Formats: sequence, C-alpha cells, structure tokens
Amino acid sequence: MPVEALRTIGIDPGSRVTGIGVVEARGQSLHYIHSECVRTGTGSLGSRLVQIHQRIREVISRFQPVSGAIEKVFVSANPQSALVLGQARGSALLALAESDLEISEYSALEIKRAITGTGRADKEQVQHMVRVLLGMDRKPPQDAADALACAICHLHHAEGQQRRAVAQVADPQRKPKGLQQ
Repeated sequence: MPVEALRTIGIDPGSRVTGIGVVEARGQSLHYIHSECVRTGTGSLGSRLVQIHQRIREVISRFQPVSGAIEKVFVSANPQSALVLGQARGSALLALAESDLEISEYSALEIKRAITGTGRADKEQVQHMVRVLLGMDRKPPQDAADALACAICHLHHAEGQQRRAVAQVADPQRKPKGLQQ
C-alpha cells in the first residue's frame, strides 16, 4: 500500500520579515521541501503587504501544498504593533485562501509544544528541533524555522485527526476520548 504524502505550507507572519516553510509528511517521516524569509524592507505598509501576499502565492504555485498553517497573533503590549502584525497576517491568509488551501491556525504555545514538548521553548530550541526533525544540515533562520515549525505542528495535528477518523470508522460505537462514561 503506497504511503500518502501530505504537503503543507507554514507561515510566520511579520510586517518586516515573514517566514515561509514547506514540509511534507510521508507516513511517519517529515521531509523538508523549502523555506525562506520574505524581507519587505522599509517601504509603505501597503507595498510590504503586497510583497508578502505575492511571495506566498509564488511559493504555493511552485511547491503545491494542500494545506496551510499560520501562527495566530499574540496579544502585544503595543497595540499599533499588534495591528500591523494582524494586517501582515491578513495578507498571508488571503494568499492561502485564494489558493483554495485548507487553513489552520495555531498559537505560538501550540507550535512550541508540538515541536519541543514545551510551550515555553525559546527561539533557539525551536530552530534546533526543526533542524533535527527535518534532518537539515544547519539550522534555518529564525523566521523560516518558526514557519517550518508551524507546518510541522499542523502535520502532527492532521495525523492525530486522521487516526481518530480511522478509529471512528473502525468502531462507530466508540466515543471520542473525554466523552466516555
């Protein structure tokens, strides 16, 4: 029986630097496909949002993921920064939606927990674990590592959902965990 591949794009949104990472799961194996940092410079906000959107669309066109995962916005002490980050995130979400990808959103805590086992991991720990999990020769830049981590988190969640669905088909009377009495 052939192993089905699931390819996803992860996005770590930022108004100045947006991380993009593409990872493929084949059975129990994770495979690095592509990563990059989109550095938008100091132009107007509108031009930076267009750059983010266009580059994500180009990566989707080239690498053909079937799903997209994006980091949720965290609550910032600076409301203006949070607003600008939300706009960059919106630009990325639009690129995913226009490409008809299934979109999932994860908090930084969920992503860190999926990659390192703890939600309190620092950026260097995430970079290290992404390198290890994907068998990379060197650690990727931080924003690219965060995007790859987001994609890996999604693939782990997708695998869990698939297992639950298979179990439900095998035993329709079985109640999901937590609902059993």
